[in-house]
Amino acid sequence: MTPVQTRPSLTALASGPATRADHLDSTDLRVGDDMTVEVALSVMLGAGVARLLLCDADDERTGSVSRAELVAHRDCLAYTDRVRLRDVLGAPRPVAVLPSAFSL
Repeated sequence: MTPVQTRPSLTALASGPATRADHLDSTDLRVGDDMTVEVALSVMLGAGVARLLLCDADDERTGSVSRAELVAHRDCLAYTDRVRLRDVLGAPRPVAVLPSAFSL
């Protein structure tokens, strides 16, 4: 299991006492990049955030992902429940195919 770490931003620390909503907005959720997409989506839903910061085994930041990106990858045909967040970082963005306004 990958631990989830939260770290308040410097502006949150300087602004004084915060409400629960302020605290969530000013906190970066850091997770391991070896976490699966399904677990990451559950963490995001539970924490009420739309973005996660990804870290490697040395706790170095490797990137970030949004809930929309994860949902798009989850909806692809090649998706399995074993896809890790680090795999999503290097993957090309899924492209939505919209129906043409002109039909033959």
